[in-house]
Amino acid sequence: MANSQPIGIFDSGIGGTTIFREIHQLLPLEKTIYLADSKNAPYGRKSKEEIIQLSYKNTEQLLKMNCKIIVVACNTATTNAIKELRKKYKIPFIGIEPAIKPAALQSSKKKIGVLATKGTLSSELFSNTSSKLTTDIDLIEVVGKGLVEKIEAGKANDESTFLLLKEILSPLLAQDIDYLVLGCTHYPYLIPQLKRILPADVKIIDSGKAVALQTKTVLKNNNNLATTPQGNPVFYSNKNPRILKRFIRGKDFKISYLDF
Repeated sequence: MANSQPIGIFDSGIGGTTIFREIHQLLPLEKTIYLADSKNAPYGRKSKEEIIQLSYKNTEQLLKMNCKIIVVACNTATTNAIKELRKKYKIPFIGIEPAIKPAALQSSKKKIGVLATKGTLSSELFSNTSSKLTTDIDLIEVVGKGLVEKIEAGKANDESTFLLLKEILSPLLAQDIDYLVLGCTHYPYLIPQLKRILPADVKIIDSGKAVALQTKTVLKNNNNLATTPQGNPVFYSNKNPRILKRFIRGKDFKISYLDF
């Protein structure tokens, strides 16, 4: 039955584990299968066509594993490929975009920073969404060049990452923003570093909870919610499972290498 099938999640590496955590907390009965496509990270430097092909590859793998819904836990893959995924496959897809809307609604200074990959910021979907939501907002965008690589290497808390982040954020600090939107699922792992750099009144916002709620809504509407425990989450990396293990809290979770 569909309600016993797993939720599939894919990302260009370990970043989507921030989305997994929110989904697992909200939907503890569900089994999830997570694909970390770390050998192709970061997606943010690839062409639109490359991102689409990688998203097809990941989707095909999750379909082989009998998933009932697929969460594209990567901003770059969502903004570049989700339209094509929905055309090609019948399975429901949940995408993730930078949380500009809640920031725009809550900002008093009307100045919002967005930290994202080049692939997300240059996408048509991001451009369309941001232009609709920020007619009276000053949106300051910065590319987090090199940050995904740092996190994938397990260096999120290193001093070298702090110095790189400080340099990247300098244009935002000069603009007196009151919200910083994290436009990459890897970036919540940088929140301790961000809090060292940003003024205390700047609020940091990401899309994790919203994605989990949307996943629940779609499953409920399709009568596909699990009603009994379906087993522990399973994680696969096509590069180095040891890196992935550092970011997964759960001693009973299976984390393995898989060539996909």
